[in-house]
Amino acid sequence: MPHQHAAFDVRGNRHILVVEDNAEVGEFSMQLLNDLGYHTMLASDAKSALKLLEERPGQFDLVFSDVVMPGMDGVALGREIRRRFPRLPVVLASGYSHVLAEEGTHGFPLLHKPYSVDNLSKVLRAMTRPGSHATEEE
Repeated sequence: MPHQHAAFDVRGNRHILVVEDNAEVGEFSMQLLNDLGYHTMLASDAKSALKLLEERPGQFDLVFSDVVMPGMDGVALGREIRRRFPRLPVVLASGYSHVLAEEGTHGFPLLHKPYSVDNLSKVLRAMTRPGSHATEEE
């Protein structure tokens, strides 16, 4: 008889690429994600993130990116990931609501900094659920 899972929790084997140009914020985000049971890797900018995604195809289940970064910003990174890796979910985070009010999130879920562990967990669970492509803003 096959084993049925009523609530399928996939955090333990999910890998998240964190893209954050501020090393302290990146380390803090990775610690929160690790505490929630996710495996993490940090990229300090969009270029590094894209390189990791190319070098490690299929390793990451989600990209969690800051919006405001030097060079390519998080929204542009999300659009490029959507183009190159259409099945890879992207979640954005920003403390600068005026930037997003002007440019929008282009359909990517957004966490406003400082975000709570509960909000982070809720969005990531929704985005890493098999077959889920949630785009609600938090």
